[in-house]
Amino acid sequence: MQNTLKSSVRLDGIGLHGGRPARVTIRPAPADHGIRFRRTDLPAGSGTIPALWSSVVPSALCTMLTNPSGASVSTVEHLMAALAGCGIHNALVEIDGPEVPILDGSAAPFVRAFLAAGLRRQRAALDVIRILQPVEVREGAAHARLEPAETLEIRFRIDFPDTAIGEQSLGLELGNGSFVRELSDSRTFCRMSDVESMLANGLALGGTLENAVVFDGEKILNPGGLRRSDEPVRHKMLDALGDLALAGAPILGRYIGNRAGHALTNRLLHVLFTTPGAWQRETCSTPVGRRLPGAGVCHADLPATCREAA
Repeated sequence: MQNTLKSSVRLDGIGLHGGRPARVTIRPAPADHGIRFRRTDLPAGSGTIPALWSSVVPSALCTMLTNPSGASVSTVEHLMAALAGCGIHNALVEIDGPEVPILDGSAAPFVRAFLAAGLRRQRAALDVIRILQPVEVREGAAHARLEPAETLEIRFRIDFPDTAIGEQSLGLELGNGSFVRELSDSRTFCRMSDVESMLANGLALGGTLENAVVFDGEKILNPGGLRRSDEPVRHKMLDALGDLALAGAPILGRYIGNRAGHALTNRLLHVLFTTPGAWQRETCSTPVGRRLPGAGVCHADLPATCREAA
């Protein structure tokens, strides 16, 4: 069965790249609507953008969607991860600017708002995308792969010279409330050695210690430290779920990422959908549906940091 929200959710805040604050309202949508963004600050008919892999365009540090009219919306990955992780298949995301608010740098504020609003089951069958054969993309030392599995699983590895990050790896099945419990509160992060370069290039102008974890060699600059000892790799998994949600339906398969980022995961989806025999769309059975991300998720799945006010 497909799901949407019982009522609309609204959040306001500045984007990662700065500029004026934006207001984003996530509204219930009918069955088979999927996830769509609509820029309310643009002329009627020009600002609707489907949340699909084919709408992604190159963008530094985030995932950006665009449409043939030139309308765009960036930094969609945390919101998309929250929608997928809560099992929301249909929603209209209205936004009055070009970038989704970064909020606290995680998906937690979205998740908390969605569970407070509640989910409504819809009388429509849910399609899933089953991976039938492995597909892989590489770029230098980074690679991303999808291979067959009975539910969505994400395995990720990162390796940074800063000793406060170092090498981290984790694997999780994303069924039921696993995303909410294990990943939703993990924040975006950066290295102090990269901050000056980003600012000089007009990137991350809205980034602060309130919405990102900053590492400097052995030090964590945020006064409160980390939410989890391996928060960086968990955030990379959060990003991967958000980018995989642009497939347009839940994926049944194992994603393996090594130093992978937004662009590489999107390239992986391009390869998947253009490789004959690599996937099939099928109607989700009841047993499979019970193992999907968000199935049966409840307020008790929220980590302590997710229950706090944003």
